[in-house]
Amino acid sequence: MKLLRGEVTKLLFQKRTYVGWAGLLAIPILIVVALALSSPSPGGGEHGPGGFFLLASDNGLLVPLAAIGALTTFLLPLLASMAGGHQLAGEAETGTIKTWLVHPVSRSGVLVSKWLVAVAYLLAGLALVAAGGYVAGVAAFGAHAPTLLTGGTVSVVHGLWLTLLAYLFVAAGMVCVISLAMLISTVTNSSLTAAIGTLVIVIMMQIVASFSYFDFLKPYLFTSHLDAWQSLFQGSIDWAPIEKGLLAFVVYVVLSMGAAWHVFRRKDILI
Repeated sequence: MKLLRGEVTKLLFQKRTYVGWAGLLAIPILIVVALALSSPSPGGGEHGPGGFFLLASDNGLLVPLAAIGALTTFLLPLLASMAGGHQLAGEAETGTIKTWLVHPVSRSGVLVSKWLVAVAYLLAGLALVAAGGYVAGVAAFGAHAPTLLTGGTVSVVHGLWLTLLAYLFVAAGMVCVISLAMLISTVTNSSLTAAIGTLVIVIMMQIVASFSYFDFLKPYLFTSHLDAWQSLFQGSIDWAPIEKGLLAFVVYVVLSMGAAWHVFRRKDILI
């Protein structure tokens, strides 16, 4: 707990923490402004990621879903890469990791505490996205019974519950990015290298999944499952994509953090 408290304190006193959160908070507000200033598209288009943008222009309760759909492609993976990559490599390049390890603490404890703080940072950012989306969306478009992608409606309470599940699912996917960044940060002393390396891997996965030739690889790429939360907003929820996505996320997190622990506990700290 002492390690964790120290990491939380450090997080709250870093300017980059609030810059990242501010960037996330700005996204739903920008979406609301764009929707308010644009003319509605005539008919159709209510299926897929773009459907939530059309639906949100009539219902502020759907703005958080439009925001999360826009964020999962690049900005969320970027922030997750930075959060995970800085935890070890950032301290290695400044020399503060050596200060940690001269104290009677286990390297496993250091690794876990830093991973937990990175995850907490991400969850707080997602909470800001949802809060900003609800406040700005309801102020601009009002609050009505949420409309599903299939055209049906659900109660406000049920819609809020589905949105929470969607956000938790996306958060689980971003934990994969954090874990991968933590792994790369154990083999480099540059936080920028760790963050960029992780983001490059994520983008490569997205590119590979966009070609039909590599369809056989899609089930094994966690990025292919990031949009599975949309099945929550069909008329009848198809849980299979959600379950497959969660299984893929767990496998990536376990393998990445297992490898990170293996490397970090044997790593020589020379700085």
